[in-house]
Amino acid sequence: MTRPLRIGNASGFYGDRFDAVRDMLTGGPLDVLTGDYLAELTMLILGRSRLKDPKRGYASTFLRQLEESLGLAHERGVKIVTNAGGLNPAGLADAVRELADRTGVPVRVAHVEGDARPVPDGYLTANAYLGGAGIAACLRAGADIVVTGRVTDAALVTGPAAAHFGWAPDAHDALAGAVVAGHVLECGTQATGGNYAFFGEHDVRRPGFPLAEIHEDGSSVITKHEGTGGVVDLGTVTAQLLYETGGARYAGPDVTARLDTVTLEREGPDRVRISGVRGEAPPPTLKVGLNRLGGWRNEVVFVLTGLDIAAKERLVREQFADALDRAGTKPAEVRWELARTDRADAPSEETASALLRLVVRDPDAEAVGRAVSGAAVELALGSYPGFHVTAPPGKGAPYGVFEAAYVPADEVEHVAVLPDGSREAVPAAGPYLELHEVPGPALPEPLPAGPVRAAPLGLVAGARSGDKGGDANVGVWVRTDDAWRWLAHELTVDRFRELLPETAGLTVVRHVLPGLRALNFVVHGLLGEGVAAQARFDPQAKAVGEWLRSRHLPVPVQLLPEPEATA
Repeated sequence: MTRPLRIGNASGFYGDRFDAVRDMLTGGPLDVLTGDYLAELTMLILGRSRLKDPKRGYASTFLRQLEESLGLAHERGVKIVTNAGGLNPAGLADAVRELADRTGVPVRVAHVEGDARPVPDGYLTANAYLGGAGIAACLRAGADIVVTGRVTDAALVTGPAAAHFGWAPDAHDALAGAVVAGHVLECGTQATGGNYAFFGEHDVRRPGFPLAEIHEDGSSVITKHEGTGGVVDLGTVTAQLLYETGGARYAGPDVTARLDTVTLEREGPDRVRISGVRGEAPPPTLKVGLNRLGGWRNEVVFVLTGLDIAAKERLVREQFADALDRAGTKPAEVRWELARTDRADAPSEETASALLRLVVRDPDAEAVGRAVSGAAVELALGSYPGFHVTAPPGKGAPYGVFEAAYVPADEVEHVAVLPDGSREAVPAAGPYLELHEVPGPALPEPLPAGPVRAAPLGLVAGARSGDKGGDANVGVWVRTDDAWRWLAHELTVDRFRELLPETAGLTVVRHVLPGLRALNFVVHGLLGEGVAAQARFDPQAKAVGEWLRSRHLPVPVQLLPEPEATA
C-alpha cells in the first residue's frame, strides 16, 4: 500500500489570511499545500485587472506569500499547487521562476493551460472548469510548484492524489473520495470552525487551516495541525460538505461524486474520517464561467429615525420619484428596501433608526450618476425630519454579471506545461455518463407525536448557505437520529418558503441526504445575476442559513435543549 498523502489548504479565497502559507508549512508535516484563490467574483476582478495591464490577471497575493515561504517549502519537501494563476497562469509561473532565481531556491515550476475559452463579444472572461489531470501530469514530471487557472476547487486535491497513487481516469470511487475531501478543504477554515452554526461550543477565534490525509482507496481523514485553533468534528465537516452543493450527484470534470454515499466517522479529537464515497463517470460537458459588465449601479441609504417611519419612507420615495421626473431621466431599475432596525423608546439614536436603501441600475452610467446623487443631495433640507444618509452619494460604479455555459469536454484542450517547458496534452476523462437526478431516498419514520413549543429552528439544526451564480443553496443538518426523524418531515419546501418569505415566488428544490442527516435546498434566482450584480442585501447568500435558523416553528420539546424544553 502506498502511504497516505497529507494535503493542506492555506487559502479559501483571494484575500484570505496572509500568513496561512507560512503557518501551514511550519505547523506540522505536509506533502502538498494547496491554495484556492478563485471564485466567480474573483474572475471578474482579475478580468478588470487584466484590462489595465495584460501582464497581470493573476492573484498577486500568492506571489507575496511565496516570497517568505518558498524556501520553507523547499526545505520541507512540500509541493505547492494553486489556482492563483487566474486568467494568466503562464504569467504567474514566470513570476514564480523569477522569484526562485532571485532568492536562490531551486524549485521546478509547471503550469496548466486550456481553461481559457474564446471570449464572446461584450464579455470580459470565459473559462472552462478543468479537472486535476493536468496538475497530476505536472507533478509526475517532477514539478515542485504547479500553477493553474480555472480548475474546479477540488481539482487541487484530486490532481496531487492521482499523481501520488497512480489512479487511472476510471478510478471513479477513489477520485470521488478525493473530490469530497477537496470540497471540505477548499474553503479553508470553514472546515475548522469558521462560519460554523455552533461556534459557541468551541474556541474559533483563530481557526487553523485544514488538511486531509488521503488514502489509496480515496478515503480520507480531515484534521488540522496540532495546537492550532478551531475544531474539526462531524458538524464542521458536514457543514462544509453541504456548502454550495445541490443534490446527491456532485458533478465535476474528473468524476461525479455521490454525496448520498458519504460516511463520516469521528476518529479522535479533531479527526473525521470520510469513507464509502462512490463515484461515477463524469458528464460529457464542462462548465464555462462567463463574466461581463452588466451596466452601472448606484446606491443611497437614507436613515429614518424615531417616529413615523412608514410616513417618512413614503415621503422620501415620492420626492425622489418627482426629482427624477423633473430631471427627465429614470434608471432602468429602481429598487427600495426598508430595514426596520429601529426599536421603540430606544436608548441610542442608532437603535432608534431604520435604514431605507435605494439601489438603481442602468446600462448608461449617466442614468445612475449625477441625476441620482443630485436628487438625493437636494433633499437634504426639504424632506423628512432628521434627514441624513449613511454616506455621500457617489457617481455610480459598474457591476458585473456571472453566467454559466457548457461545452463538450472533448473540445477543451487541456495542457500541462511541464518544468522543462515541454507541453503535454491531457486526454479528456471520457467515457462519460449523462447526469440524471437520483430518485429520492426513503424518509425515516416520523418522530412520535408529543408536546411541541414554538422555538428557533437553530436550537436543533445547523445550517450553511452560499451562492452559485444567481442561485443560493441552504444546507440544513441535525446531530441526532431523533432530530432527523423530525426535520426530514417538518422542513418541506412549503415550510421553507413559509419561514423565508423572500423565496416564496422562486423555484425551490429540496434534496435529501440521510447519511448526513441533512437537507439541501437550492433556491433558483434568489441572487439575480450573481454576486457581482449585488441584487440583494446579502449578495452571496452567506447568512440565509442563519436567517432560517432564527425563524420559529413548532419543535418537539424532547429535541430542545433542557432550559428551552422546561421554559
